[in-house]
Amino acid sequence: MYRTAFLDLPPLAHAGGDVRLPGSKSISNRVLLLAALSEGTTEVHDLLASDDTRVMLDALRQLGCAVEEAGGGLVRITGLGQAVPRSPAELFMGNAGTAMRPLTAALALLGGQFTLSGVPRMHERPIGDLVDALRQLGCRIDYLGNEGYPPLSIAQGGGVPLLRLDAPIRVRGDVSSQFLTALLMALPLVARTQDVVIEVMGELISRPYIHITLELLARFGIAVRHEAWQRFTIPAGSRYRSPGRIHVEADASSASYFIALGALSTGADGQNGIKILGVGLDSIQGDIRFVEAAQAMGARVEGGPNWLHVSRGAWPLKAIDLDCNHIPDAAMTLAVMALYAEGTTTLRNIASWRVKETDRIAAMTAELRKLGATVEEGADYLRVTPPATAADWRAASIHTYDDHRVAMCFSLAAFNPAGLPVRIEDPQCVAKTFPDYFEALFQVARSPDARIPVLCIDGPTASGKGTVAAAVAERLGYHFLDSGSLYRIAALAALRAGLAIDAAHETRIAQLARGLPVRFEGGRILLGEDDVTDAIRTEEAGMNASRVSALPAVREALVGLQHGFRRLPGLVADGRDMGTVIFPKAPLKVFLTASAACRAERRHKQLISKGISANISDLRADLEARDARDSTRSVAPLKPAEDAALLDSSALTIDEAVAQVLDWWQARQPFGT
Repeated sequence: MYRTAFLDLPPLAHAGGDVRLPGSKSISNRVLLLAALSEGTTEVHDLLASDDTRVMLDALRQLGCAVEEAGGGLVRITGLGQAVPRSPAELFMGNAGTAMRPLTAALALLGGQFTLSGVPRMHERPIGDLVDALRQLGCRIDYLGNEGYPPLSIAQGGGVPLLRLDAPIRVRGDVSSQFLTALLMALPLVARTQDVVIEVMGELISRPYIHITLELLARFGIAVRHEAWQRFTIPAGSRYRSPGRIHVEADASSASYFIALGALSTGADGQNGIKILGVGLDSIQGDIRFVEAAQAMGARVEGGPNWLHVSRGAWPLKAIDLDCNHIPDAAMTLAVMALYAEGTTTLRNIASWRVKETDRIAAMTAELRKLGATVEEGADYLRVTPPATAADWRAASIHTYDDHRVAMCFSLAAFNPAGLPVRIEDPQCVAKTFPDYFEALFQVARSPDARIPVLCIDGPTASGKGTVAAAVAERLGYHFLDSGSLYRIAALAALRAGLAIDAAHETRIAQLARGLPVRFEGGRILLGEDDVTDAIRTEEAGMNASRVSALPAVREALVGLQHGFRRLPGLVADGRDMGTVIFPKAPLKVFLTASAACRAERRHKQLISKGISANISDLRADLEARDARDSTRSVAPLKPAEDAALLDSSALTIDEAVAQVLDWWQARQPFGT
């Protein structure tokens, strides 16, 4: 997951391949709570690992459930059964409506003393209609802040409240379907001797999410009857029973981004379209009907029980006018697909967007306009007209409002016909439902090498270039290349393969060098799964590197290997000839230097910290001699590229040098500061 302040997506051109999706958020948190309310132990397979499921798991532990996280998406929950939850308890719900609303209802009926709070946005998301319904029953729930909104206090220290179950419980259905879901999941706890009836007031929005709830209740032994989705009856004698094992479907809402990707992009690497694994046309999730909307816009879609395959059909896409009540979350993706349609797309019946993680109608309007679209918003609709021509598109920095779906759907704008980059602010907000979304996108998306940005930092030994480059890469979310280590790694790999480092083995060493599985992660250097950071820093490793570098075929192979580090979303490369030889067309080249005296002092401190004795004068003389050799060698001499920005770090801290490089980089981007 990218934890950077922003993530710049270069212009993307093609996409093709397989994507395996994470588990459904809606199913995951429902299953966790149902397992917690049941008797026995439930094995939950393929559970979504995200912020929302994390707050639910933490809450269940606080309430006394046994929770075993076995890894690989497997969690075992031993339910409360007839036991009472641990009380008092203060529960933090983050921004998870799928945790806040159902837990409020369940705890109000189980009895005890609880407070439920969340992030500031959660305290702006309405819960009054659910509280009103619970108060009808006799539950004591108080607001700790604004009336109608969390945080809440449930104060029933005497145990289960005296409930009034003779009359139907009435709840509004036109604000959030989560209110009805919460009641449907909680009321089986009290339907012991009589039926319990819920009546929905007004139109029930997001009906497919209620379908998910009913399907899962049935898996846990509760058979709810409904009449035209307006009256729901929980039968007398209801009792939760664990199904033993249950699998979580992949998230159909998350599938919408890759369905859209297949619809708007051409194939890559000989693969036509996107194959989505983990969810199919028979999904119980309502958002699978996004497939119908994508087909209406021109997508070609095939599918089976656990897979979808999507490719481009009509192009440009076709504008649509659609009632989106049945796909409220996935409909956001349609708003971005509209950027690639011919004509104006209208999305109707989306009033629920205004009470989600942010006011999604306002958010989508603002961000689509940044890209050059013409947008009209209403109380419950959005009308999007794409930029008239490629020249009318604009590079944009997308504000994501701490909303995972805003971040994910706007990533698709990087396929714009103008070839403009798109900046996604706060990319880690996708942790709510799909922590590895951008990694999955980069796995199937392709961009011409020339469009993948490279930032080169060259300089002499001990100038701090490696440290600065690694820090810049981390801040930008880019890949990192420590080119100076590659010859050492090539020599180490050759010796491990039983190859003497000499001209007789040059061809075989070159072949080995081309495919070295090198990674730079967290300050460590990995060769495959082997950490070789320390192994390549010895004196012997340095001598072997010099011998390898004398073999022309190996040098050529390592140039190709270095080019291979140019991958989405971008690269920061440090070395001696990154800007002059390896990436001469990089948009920013920095030549980082420092005085010989300063560099000798830095090297001295480094060696002393490792327990190695050293003399500063000798170190300085060695550095000056090495500078002379490097600057006069016949192949790739050490020198600044003609268009390099010169940075003398003699009087700078590492943080100051990093800040300067980032300032230069930002000045070259089209997003402004």
